[in-house]
Amino acid sequence: MDILIRLAEIGSNKKTFVFPSNPESISGTIGAKYQSFDIISKGTIKVPKGMNITEIKWDGEFFGQAKKNESVVLKAYYQEPNQCMAQLLEWQEKGSVLNLIVTDTWINIDVTISSFTPQVYGAYGNVKYSISFTQAKDLKIYTTNELQIASFVKKTVPRNDSAGNDGSSYTVVSGDTLWDIALKKLGSGTAWTKIYDANADTIEAEAQSRGGSSDHGHWIYPGTVLFIPSA
Repeated sequence: MDILIRLAEIGSNKKTFVFPSNPESISGTIGAKYQSFDIISKGTIKVPKGMNITEIKWDGEFFGQAKKNESVVLKAYYQEPNQCMAQLLEWQEKGSVLNLIVTDTWINIDVTISSFTPQVYGAYGNVKYSISFTQAKDLKIYTTNELQIASFVKKTVPRNDSAGNDGSSYTVVSGDTLWDIALKKLGSGTAWTKIYDANADTIEAEAQSRGGSSDHGHWIYPGTVLFIPSA
């Protein structure tokens, strides 16, 4: 069975688009590490828990009518290059949030199109293109009343570095994991559980505000202020 690359619009319209031909490879920037796999051979990679996928990209080709019967074209999903470009450009211009799925791989995330560069070439109406996607982040701001955590907020005033021997504070930045923070602040990645235990309410409240769970600290979000206990 062929691998399918599908985009589905999130929202009321729910338009979908399947790329009519697959690229040779897809690359993903995952946290601070760069990994890739060969889509033609259906190779896959495993994403460690707690690492945020930040970008997916590839180079591909849309084939004109004269080339639509090429073996690399998924005939059931064929569209002319102009139709493909029009849909992708519309989503890019609107900043639409899309669900990107690549079957038989780990890729199933919500994204926006951060870059799309088509180039017409040759005499057959083919279009080469480069495309990249950035993982969509839910930036909705909730009040403490909406989250029903007003009493919790009063009890957890962020601590600062002046906390002396009792500990310090740390503000999470993009790409951070509790393991990395523990390694940097406490000298050992295995001490991440100390940080989670000291900040469980804060971490879970932040995850809840984004509509999910932290999975016991595997998911932390930029801007979250953590209390770092002394080593």
